[in-house]
Amino acid sequence: MVGTGAAGTMVALQLCETAVRRRVPLVLLLIDPAPEAGRGRAYAGREARHLLNVRAGAMSCYPDDPAHFVRWLCRHGQPTVSADDFVPRHRYGAYLADTLGQAIIAATGTVRVRRLRTLVTDCRVGAGERGAVRLELADGTTADADAVVLASGPTSPSSARPPAALRAHSRFVADPWAPGALDAAAAPEDTDDVLLIGTGLTAVDVALRLERTGRTVHAVSRGGLLPQPHTVTALPPADCEDLLGCRTLRQMRAAVHRHVGRALRTEGDWRPVVDGLRPHVATLWAALSPEDRAEFLGRDATVWNVHRHRMPPATAEAVARMRRAGRLRTWRGSVADARALGDGTVAVGLGDGRDLRVGWVVDCTGPGLRLADATGPLWQNLRRGGVAVPGPLGIGVATDGGRLRDRSGAAEQPLWTLGAPRRGELWETTAVPEIRVQAAEVAEAVLAVPSVRAAVAAPPHRRVRRPSDGSGLPLSTHSSAAAAFRTGIDRVLKVRAGAERAFRRATSLDPGFAVGHAALALIGHDSGADVDVPQALARARRCVRERADERERAFVDMVVRRVRGTTAEGDAALLRYLDRYPGDRLALAAAVPTIAFAGLYDAHGGAAGQVVRRTARAHGGHWFHTSLLAFVHQEEEHFDEAGVLAERALAQEPDSGHAMHALAHVHYECGDHEAGRSRLDAWLDGHGRGTTHRAHFSWHAALHELALDDAPAVRRRWAAQLTPGRVRGVRALVDSGSLLWRARLTGSWEGRMPIGDVLDAVGADSLERPSTAFTALHAAVALMASGDLAGLRRLQGHALDADPVQREVVAPLCEAFGYVVEESWEQAAVRLERLLPRLPAVGGSAAQREVVEETLLYALVSAGRCDAARVRLEQRLDRRSSPYDRRRLATLPA
Repeated sequence: MVGTGAAGTMVALQLCETAVRRRVPLVLLLIDPAPEAGRGRAYAGREARHLLNVRAGAMSCYPDDPAHFVRWLCRHGQPTVSADDFVPRHRYGAYLADTLGQAIIAATGTVRVRRLRTLVTDCRVGAGERGAVRLELADGTTADADAVVLASGPTSPSSARPPAALRAHSRFVADPWAPGALDAAAAPEDTDDVLLIGTGLTAVDVALRLERTGRTVHAVSRGGLLPQPHTVTALPPADCEDLLGCRTLRQMRAAVHRHVGRALRTEGDWRPVVDGLRPHVATLWAALSPEDRAEFLGRDATVWNVHRHRMPPATAEAVARMRRAGRLRTWRGSVADARALGDGTVAVGLGDGRDLRVGWVVDCTGPGLRLADATGPLWQNLRRGGVAVPGPLGIGVATDGGRLRDRSGAAEQPLWTLGAPRRGELWETTAVPEIRVQAAEVAEAVLAVPSVRAAVAAPPHRRVRRPSDGSGLPLSTHSSAAAAFRTGIDRVLKVRAGAERAFRRATSLDPGFAVGHAALALIGHDSGADVDVPQALARARRCVRERADERERAFVDMVVRRVRGTTAEGDAALLRYLDRYPGDRLALAAAVPTIAFAGLYDAHGGAAGQVVRRTARAHGGHWFHTSLLAFVHQEEEHFDEAGVLAERALAQEPDSGHAMHALAHVHYECGDHEAGRSRLDAWLDGHGRGTTHRAHFSWHAALHELALDDAPAVRRRWAAQLTPGRVRGVRALVDSGSLLWRARLTGSWEGRMPIGDVLDAVGADSLERPSTAFTALHAAVALMASGDLAGLRRLQGHALDADPVQREVVAPLCEAFGYVVEESWEQAAVRLERLLPRLPAVGGSAAQREVVEETLLYALVSAGRCDAARVRLEQRLDRRSSPYDRRRLATLPA
């Protein structure tokens, strides 16, 4: 790897990760004089005002994981950053260095990485003793390689353009990005004016660095135009695919003008058109004739660059302030001559006859386009030796998909490049979104080189029986990873902690294990496990392309649709998968989780019961399936059958959390409160000690205590098992928050109710922007309990813009709860009575939704409608026994 800036780092990253997935041993030699890989020239500075010119959401290293950089920022000191933000350039350098470092560590044992801090001066194809290429280094040594990636970035700026007198002056800075190049000009005591040759993004960054009171920064270019600013919030790109039919520059120019006019009329902005063109630039450029390309360079390139390569809004504001204060002036023209003055300053003559007296001149024109402009020895020697030849119009180098063509036109030498050297062929190729795609393609090509593949002789072929997932489904991995994967599934099925850790171990043992990565993404998405879901999903998709059977491909596809699609799309994909592979217990656990907040129960009602029955034959009476069947029967109010099935599953597997959960519901709905509480406590102290949903089982036990009219027991259980210090997130909302409100309604909680502590443990997103109707219901309960009318109205607004169940049930529920807060009891009772029959649509169990009925009973009594409350209590007592309900009925006034 010649060069370890952004492009070289991304190729090295792809090589490390792909080699590990494919178990291809490599020696990766990184050659660059920089002290740290990843930063390159572009991201090595520390100037806080130098921002990335692209939003953070478009700067990921990975083309298939676009939010990776944003997530890295959130984990490294910027938790509130969003995809729309423009962050300091040096943060991106740190990101590249850290990501490559993590990949190198993870590849230990497969990829051996060496670093040489020097320059490559030449590449001699076929001259290596131990490889296909010999690299000649600036320190006089050589290195041999089977494949070489030239990732040296843009060619160094050429100083051939300014007058000779200016190039020779001590105060002329030829390369502003060279280490220390601007230190003298940026010294606080130096207030001499500065001339920047160029008005692009480089000139903007240099102007910000050199700005100070008493100094004027002049900037001159052929067009005299500064880059346009980005909008504060990104606008969606326009659909510009119709331009792909254009074959001449004239046609393209007319089509773009039509698109811009339409965008200005509909969006009030031209930026969506430029951004919509970006994915098609390489195709459009390739369609142009050499004459049209030359005309574009002479007539359109400046306008395109000004609108395409834009400034961040904050940078644009700073530049505008400089211009208003007279500290930045732009000129249209060129530098015609220069002469040194006796006081050390420079008199620079512009092409229009104007003279500027400045203390410093900085070349900000950027790297040259043409290969002939290259000043470094490497590209000069490659060109002289015929190893590299100029690309179209002499711009960059000629390649075949990144592989260098030699003077004969063949692309057979093991040399690749990416980024700026491909500009003649692609035009737009210097930004991260293009470079990261090229990096993945180059890594694939390098690993396909025969001498690289043959670095380790393949073992003799022998038939090996594939390990399984424990339910008979074969896995494309080795036995150790499969064993860890089976442990993870076992933890999921028993609702025990450690599933995430087991799946992580499986993927660390075999980084190419597609189903292992997909399982991590699934439990992170469905169960809220501490998993970087987009990263796990991206890894699953990479791996499944390389090593997977049809069933594994179907599993990964199902998880992708479940994570990335709508709820309906994800559920439909899960149902289709289970129709094909009914014996997959992990998929069945995702479909019918019984305790978590995902699965088919929320949105599909009876769909879960149908799935459980349809998959029965494939599971042959396994305890997990029996546990789910028990839960389905209790939901259908077949409590005797549910109890028998739950006991049968617990007899086979006493750790089964799903079976115990079903039994808890059976005890509650049948009024067996003493037995239910005792059974739950015994299980929690024994086989349920490691359950991941301990708070929910404690909530079930507390419901028995409320029904038993045992207020002290409720308070003790809250303090020991359900306080926010022990329960966090949505679980605190659903279990701790709803229990507090029910305890207040039943008189089991007097004095200050610590609902504020619960809200603090939940987080604003779950309270104000819940993703499911079930979570929204419990958010409304918690906000009502805290007396937060404003919060209820915000939640109502969210529900009105959300899915149909939230619109039709949760939004009016927020209104009814608002009347409870205001103690308008009659208004609250009327609305709650109307909503009660529609509550099952929000999902969850009848015991969980009962909190709304409890609120209605309280409102009825408070409104003086005791007869209506009496009817509801009598109906409930007909269903199940409850000492509390009996006492409440007896004390109702006539």
